[in-house]
Amino acid sequence: MSALVAYDDSDDSDEPEKIQDCVMPRKPVPAESSMAPFMASIPRYDVNVPIPWKKDSPRDGGGLSFMCTYESTVDRNEPISKNTGHSLPCSIFNPVNDMRTSEKTFNKSSVYAQKRPTDTPCSERMVKPYIPKRMKQEHSSCSEDSGGAGIATQTSISSPLSSRNVFRVSDYLRPYLHSKYSSTEIPHKLVFLMNEHNGPVNRVQWNPVKQYSHLLLSASMDTTVKVWDAVDCGKCLSAISSHSKAARDAQWSECGQKILSGGFDSMLYLTDVETGKQLYKARNDFKISVVRFQPNEPNIFLCGGFSPALKAWDCRLDKPIQTYRAAVQQHFEVLFLRGGKEFLSTTDSVSRDSADRTIIAWDFGTAAKISNQIFHERYTCPSLALHPKENTFIAQTNGNYIALFSAQRPYKMNKKKRFEGHKVEGFAVGCEFSPDGSLIVTGSSEGNISFYNYHTARALRCIPGDGGACISVTFHPVIPSLLASSYWDGQIRVWQ
Repeated sequence: MSALVAYDDSDDSDEPEKIQDCVMPRKPVPAESSMAPFMASIPRYDVNVPIPWKKDSPRDGGGLSFMCTYESTVDRNEPISKNTGHSLPCSIFNPVNDMRTSEKTFNKSSVYAQKRPTDTPCSERMVKPYIPKRMKQEHSSCSEDSGGAGIATQTSISSPLSSRNVFRVSDYLRPYLHSKYSSTEIPHKLVFLMNEHNGPVNRVQWNPVKQYSHLLLSASMDTTVKVWDAVDCGKCLSAISSHSKAARDAQWSECGQKILSGGFDSMLYLTDVETGKQLYKARNDFKISVVRFQPNEPNIFLCGGFSPALKAWDCRLDKPIQTYRAAVQQHFEVLFLRGGKEFLSTTDSVSRDSADRTIIAWDFGTAAKISNQIFHERYTCPSLALHPKENTFIAQTNGNYIALFSAQRPYKMNKKKRFEGHKVEGFAVGCEFSPDGSLIVTGSSEGNISFYNYHTARALRCIPGDGGACISVTFHPVIPSLLASSYWDGQIRVWQ
């Protein structure tokens, strides 16, 4: 039986090696046919039928080859060969090169042990979701508004995140969502380096909703609040530019779909992440340095800053609902204790003779001071963190150590346990517990990231920095070994 496909095995030294044609044999035109003289006088253009290569073929790649063959007027009874025609590669579509390129991209090594998506931008890989008609009408009405208020609301965010499908389930996170959180591992490898901020990054926070925890929030002194995909691709998904001055602090809502931010322009903004709309805005009478949601009331939040008073706001009203006054100059940090009925605030009330009122405990409902005799050492505390399981909390101090306290009255300090070895030196360096409560992580003024054992207070590991202060650090709530850190030079780094 004759082969249907014939390959030219001739060794021509003058021509470079190339993929040869797959040509279907032609059926000769019978000489006695009445159409033969007419057909022989007309040039023919034929497109070869693609034939799949065999697995044992000596060619590279595999797949299909499409070639365009021009046949001149020759004797119709002779078989078609390379000497009687000209083979020209079809430049419009070459599946061989496309398949080789896709194989290289698909087999690209990943930075994680689990296979990660390709380096294609997230916006290109995502399928655009359905946009309701009502949302389209609202967008068109805002764009036609002559007053400009609607336009400002829409353009306060770089582009509507609904078109980018931010609230998808990450393929990398999916295996972790249905398994119990294991023991926290200390990261050692840099995964992503994100440096799109033009000023110091004051705070980073993972989305609290597990299936959306690939999103990382950052607030920077360059006036922007950004949302990143810090798990799959390390790309910025959107930048919220509502503030006219430095964005000092920001926090995800409990539902993971809104962002509360405050800055040195004395403004408070609550932004819907999916649509980019400002749901609420209010002006304070002081510069804001800290904002926190009330754990039990999603519409209520606290803000503090360069003022002796803390204020509680309700998104449904246009004025503060409660004021908490202290004989201090400013507040650095706010921490709600378990249950949300009490909270702590740190201040700058430190003198040469006394250090009371450095940490103050408040009753949220009545605005009464529960205690101001919690910490008596002459250091300010720029950061607080609550243990995820036990009734304890830690305070970062400018004495280059972390102090441990009870989260129950009278909030007694544990003098036998102290976490020291890093430097703070006046920076608002943050600290945090791991999700299982076994580790404490903190930044430093030297840019290092230090890890301590919570039970023994022993220093476990230090990730060295490059000189810029490490301001904020946070463990991922789902992946046991993922950590995000932000720096004074505007960089954000993700470690695993």
